[in-house]
Amino acid sequence: MSIEDLARANVRALTPYQSARRLGGNGDVWLNANEFPLPVPFELSQQTLNRYPECQPKIVIERYAAYAGLTPEQVIVSRGADEGIELLMRAFCEPGKDAILFCPPTYGMYSVSAETIGIEYRTVAALDNWQLNLPAIAEQLDGVKVVYMCSPNNPTGNLINQDDIRKLLEMTAGKALLVADEAYIEFCPEATLAGWLKAYPHLVILRTLSKAFALAGLRCGFTLANKPVIDLLMKVIAPYPLLRRLPMWQAKP
Repeated sequence: MSIEDLARANVRALTPYQSARRLGGNGDVWLNANEFPLPVPFELSQQTLNRYPECQPKIVIERYAAYAGLTPEQVIVSRGADEGIELLMRAFCEPGKDAILFCPPTYGMYSVSAETIGIEYRTVAALDNWQLNLPAIAEQLDGVKVVYMCSPNNPTGNLINQDDIRKLLEMTAGKALLVADEAYIEFCPEATLAGWLKAYPHLVILRTLSKAFALAGLRCGFTLANKPVIDLLMKVIAPYPLLRRLPMWQAKP
């Protein structure tokens, strides 16, 4: 038996996410990575890399909670929003039983994470105006535990109609989480759903420092949700997900 034969069948069949760095190329501006092309000031002020970091650094959580207008118990920090995407599947979806749903064209890691874990993913194509096809989504929700919705959407750049988001929240109440991927929300902060968390216990929001904060190389993301969701994510997150010096960071885009 070969080493490949020892691997899980779904991993053998998996096509990995083709990031900009995997694709390669030359140049100073990588549009396919959606990076900020200029470096920002960032330095290590103390030599503490010999120590493991806190799992959830208190200062980082408190400062990002204040920035997002939430309480610290509504925030968890992870290795980019990509880890947040996967943590939600690991905490809420049974492989071989549950499914996730998303609406292409959109971010490619939803499907890659689902395939890696062994979770079914369902797709409902966006309408011609890139908005949600709510009737088609309703037909696909049976067995779905997590719905991912990117707004502003990657790669189309449009915002999802907030009336439609409320309808989708009503459709998924008591059945599934609705995850709003707000990786690009700093470019239209008035559209954030952070203020909706109190009214919708099944709403989850993903954030990142990779875009507007120009810190893609730091690999730092946040999941915003109500405490019951955060408590479950804390059960499946890695013990040391962050760099040691990250606690000194302050949210100033």
